[in-house]
Amino acid sequence: MNAIDTAAAVPSFGDRARPAFYRFRQGERVLPFAPEEYDARLRGLRAAMEEAGVQVALLTSMHNVAYYSGFLYCSFGRPYALVVTAGGAVTISAGIDAAQPWRRGHGDNLIYSDWARDNFWRAVAHVAGRGRTVGVEEDHLTLAASARLDAFLAPARRVDLAPATMRQRMRKSPAEIALIREGAAVADAGGYAIREAVRVGAREIDVAMAGRDAMEAEIARRFPEAEYRDTWVWFQSGINTDGAHNPVTARVIRAGDILSLNCFPMISGYYTALERTLFAREVDPASLAIWEANVATHELGLSLLRPGLSCAEVTARLNAHLEERDLLRWRTFGYGHSFGILSHYYGREAGLELREDIETVLEPGHVVSMEPMLTIPEGMPGAGGYREHDILVITEDGAENITKYPYGPGFNVVG
Repeated sequence: MNAIDTAAAVPSFGDRARPAFYRFRQGERVLPFAPEEYDARLRGLRAAMEEAGVQVALLTSMHNVAYYSGFLYCSFGRPYALVVTAGGAVTISAGIDAAQPWRRGHGDNLIYSDWARDNFWRAVAHVAGRGRTVGVEEDHLTLAASARLDAFLAPARRVDLAPATMRQRMRKSPAEIALIREGAAVADAGGYAIREAVRVGAREIDVAMAGRDAMEAEIARRFPEAEYRDTWVWFQSGINTDGAHNPVTARVIRAGDILSLNCFPMISGYYTALERTLFAREVDPASLAIWEANVATHELGLSLLRPGLSCAEVTARLNAHLEERDLLRWRTFGYGHSFGILSHYYGREAGLELREDIETVLEPGHVVSMEPMLTIPEGMPGAGGYREHDILVITEDGAENITKYPYGPGFNVVG
């Protein structure tokens, strides 16, 4: 019998003994996608495993566990994993989650108990076996976990599967694109709610809550069986707009302030975004000139996102555009990135970012943002951070922009 077959002997929840691991199943299974979607993803993973000579994959990151099983774990200091062999896929979860990982996951599930240290690794070894070639995510495996892996699995060899899994996640299925399209619409709903909430005298946190509440209600309307978690807004004003990821504060909006609207709905681990520059009541001439220049860069970028062009080529053309206008020195980061299972605290498909050092060629099935940003330092005319952000699905002959909220001064001088 192989390791997965022996799982039939695992104790069930409620046994009088204190098992290292066990099964606990109750309720109906509810997944973000059909089982066939996960089967197809696992076939792709197994093909990569076979090519690399890997007998068992030990995936430990939130994004890969969610991508291949549907279960998005909440670590809270505990380890989680998905163990994949030629014949099975088993999530390894902590007892504190009870049956939820099984209800929200594809494949089998084992729960490890807290009765003894390293029960997580005992459960992993039960499925993975010892002395095999093990595929891991080197960009996620800690030094401590690496040592425990060696102790419990005694691998004949370790292979880094992180690059192969990233390449697979970069190419979205029709089902993923459909969900991302819904997410973009939710982000638009949040944007309109924020626009309505902006007023001189309001705090950033008040405006942010209006956008977040609108998005969570919209997600619940569109996905009544989903889990609701992690949707958020970064609404920034004045000097707080200088960084794209600056948290919300209680700063009060003043007339003439530059504002940055950032809506981030999360649906079953899938992230979408809407980002827009706004001004409160009025915009001065220097700020308007920078804003319009960034909008022009954004529109050029939108025109460049087509199959056959590399991320580096898109970046080079946008760099040249800004350099000609003496604005490149105010660019703060790359021009866009992939979308899918990612978040501000897990996941990143770094192979599909619009940067100088990324040679990936855009192809149908990629989903990429265009989001140029210029930051003008305090004390200079037009000070603040300017950013526009749309999401595009690369198609056979072009790209579809699935972001509908308008950008630019004509719509976004508000309050």
